[in-house]
Amino acid sequence: MTALPAPEEKAVAVRHMFDRIAPGYDRMNRLMTGRMDQRWRRSLIERLAITDDDHVLDLASGTGDFSELARQYTRHVVALDFSRQMLLGGVRRRLVPVQFVQADALRLPLATGSQTVAVSGFALRNFVALPPVFAELARVMAPGGRLGLLEVDRPANPLVRVGHSVYFNRVVPLMGRLLSDAQAYRYLPQSAVYLPEQDELVRMLRDAGFRKIQKRRHMMGAAQSITAVRA
Repeated sequence: MTALPAPEEKAVAVRHMFDRIAPGYDRMNRLMTGRMDQRWRRSLIERLAITDDDHVLDLASGTGDFSELARQYTRHVVALDFSRQMLLGGVRRRLVPVQFVQADALRLPLATGSQTVAVSGFALRNFVALPPVFAELARVMAPGGRLGLLEVDRPANPLVRVGHSVYFNRVVPLMGRLLSDAQAYRYLPQSAVYLPEQDELVRMLRDAGFRKIQKRRHMMGAAQSITAVRA
């Protein structure tokens, strides 16, 4: 049974889903990854070499995991998400001086060229289309700005891929049904089909104006982190 919404319903359906699961979202992420998600975030932030001169956008921020790490290096962090409940969860974390903003990734309320770093974690699958999101990111980023993306991936090793498939498509939905929201945690594994292949993702980033695109695999290929530079 598919948990994927129809294309014309995706934006609204995904926003409502994240509003529902916001209270337990961070706990589920830690359980599903054995807390490795935090290690991957920290590694990506370190690779972006953030300083206090940087202005950081945490796109599709959720409750602010990336923002919490980025604020250790700069006072200028904006956490932006379209789920109000996710943002309220971030506000409760008291991540001063992070600014929490509810907005659409296709219409970022930020000046052209105002951001020097942008990060986004496990969000690419949830956008209706990636090229306009990348184009809007490129608009708000200054030349030379650094982009960091964290997302699930497909293991290359056939044996690992089988084990990963069982865990991602069977165990994760079971955990979600028992601990959070059954429909949401059926959607999240299935939503990997929205991810383009590596070459296509690179092409999209290049078309939007990004260069020096590099990818690292995590957890034997179950997750990936991508860095790029705004041309």
